[in-house]
Amino acid sequence: MKAKISVLVSGGGTNLQALIDAQSSGIIKSGEISLVISNNPDAFALERAKKAGIKTAVCNKKELGDKFETELISILEENGTNIIVLAGFMCILSEKFTSHFADRIINVHPSLIPSFCGKGFYGLRVHEAALEYGVKVTGATVHFVNEIPDGGKIIMQKAVEIKEGDTPEILQKRVMQEAEWKILPLSLEKVCNQLKGE
Repeated sequence: MKAKISVLVSGGGTNLQALIDAQSSGIIKSGEISLVISNNPDAFALERAKKAGIKTAVCNKKELGDKFETELISILEENGTNIIVLAGFMCILSEKFTSHFADRIINVHPSLIPSFCGKGFYGLRVHEAALEYGVKVTGATVHFVNEIPDGGKIIMQKAVEIKEGDTPEILQKRVMQEAEWKILPLSLEKVCNQLKGE
């Protein structure tokens, strides 16, 4: 039995696309992406999912307010979700949610944790901080999600060199291409494969 994977998205869905491609090419074989949920009804990631024939759902935090996580849990459970991937999901999840799916939620963060991570570090801000600090190497980390932002156990990391003349935008793109899109599918396969052994 393949693990049922649900991917949570908020925007363009480039990490989702990397997962869809990895599934097509056989990198992800112990699990199957069966659902994509967005907190943003206009997320392009939903179009990517539909194009790949994957079921989608919208769980709008603005509309649902306090009921957001309860609704999210019920959608995930109805779908029989085994593993959740946060792929550019722009909502901080509470302990109630993360403990409900303990060791079942993975996230990719665009730095080598413990550098440039935690509250407020997402998107371009991470790359701006790395450049401001003057580090010579950055990268990406895939980790389990717990109640502390970027605080869960690390699954995989990959380093990316910072080059002369890098801007946050250039660096963001390189980290995605050289690290995020490679280690996210590999980590997901690893976690799905471990689930089979449980």
